[in-house]
Amino acid sequence: MGESTHINLALSNSEILRYSRQILLPEFGIEAQILLKSASVLCIGSGGLGSPLLTYLAAAGLGKIGIVDFDIVDLSNLHRQIIHSTTTIGSSKTSSATKRIKEINPTCNVETFNLKINSRNVFEIFQSYDYICDGSDNFPTRYLVNDACVILGKPLIYGSIFQFEGQASVFNLNSNSPNYRDLVPSPPPPGMVPSCAEGGVLGVLPGIIGTIQATETIKLITGMGTSLDGRLLVFDALKMSFRELTLEKSNPPIVINELIDYEYFCGTNQISSVDSISVFELKQLIQNSNSTILLVDVRTVLERQLAVIPNSISIPLASIKDGSKIEFLKKIVKGRKLIIHCKKGPRSIQAIHELRKYDVQAFNLDGGIEAWSNKIDGSIPLY
Repeated sequence: MGESTHINLALSNSEILRYSRQILLPEFGIEAQILLKSASVLCIGSGGLGSPLLTYLAAAGLGKIGIVDFDIVDLSNLHRQIIHSTTTIGSSKTSSATKRIKEINPTCNVETFNLKINSRNVFEIFQSYDYICDGSDNFPTRYLVNDACVILGKPLIYGSIFQFEGQASVFNLNSNSPNYRDLVPSPPPPGMVPSCAEGGVLGVLPGIIGTIQATETIKLITGMGTSLDGRLLVFDALKMSFRELTLEKSNPPIVINELIDYEYFCGTNQISSVDSISVFELKQLIQNSNSTILLVDVRTVLERQLAVIPNSISIPLASIKDGSKIEFLKKIVKGRKLIIHCKKGPRSIQAIHELRKYDVQAFNLDGGIEAWSNKIDGSIPLY
């Protein structure tokens, strides 16, 4: 009788029924469920990785979930960001995700941070959470989140995706654990690793990796099994294969005792070093019969099948980087004003930096073809 009273004080009859299928696991039990109810997890991002992560943590009975995201739900998100829906397009992702979490589990306490995480607010946001899950999609945020976790002593459950491949690991679990800088000591050159918006991603891939992150988080909270601490799990969806790599702490250890300028560290502030024109200026130049311009599209051939700015020519970024189209470009420019565009800007900026090596000067189209579609010609599809 005493044991039953103790259990009911920790979990209601409704909670026991809700979680009964995992409570019945010999490795889990009532104690693990109470640990979940008492735990708090902060998820950076509620997109592709955050969607399954948040969904399964809420369903499992996590007591407190925090969500950091400043984006809004877009139609192009829905093939992979399954926590959102057609009805929440245009809403903030934090509110959309909260709505779905509450539908799944009304007892879950959800705290939202509808903002961009940075060096000024990260410690305040992180301090009240036991575990941090990284569902971000860019290198500055990954380094920021990692370094803050190291300084605060917070375990970090890591996941990343690209096209058909994904990775997952657990960082900073204890003083001997590796962290993200042991995996990626320095960021790749800007533009080398395209975002999902530029390089694409198989919709189910973040579901697989995000679910692995949720699994690792539940294991850490409850003390079950062996975590991915010191191991990097690599998944290839095309081959349907998993590989496991050993990840060790650097020797000597990488010292992390303060936050830095992560945009500068990752080179994502390159845009200030190139000359840009707006889509309105480009429209005027096109309409001006006396103007002589050459508009070059550095996106992939596949992207041009989806959307094209009229009178642009295709010279993919890869053929600029390998030098194969430089002489051709020099020949056709013939003193014209060279304007480079991509989807949003990062690749055109990278192309301009590459062209400078060959003494070719160019202007970046601010916002790329996406801005052209939004502000000039709505008949050009967004993707």
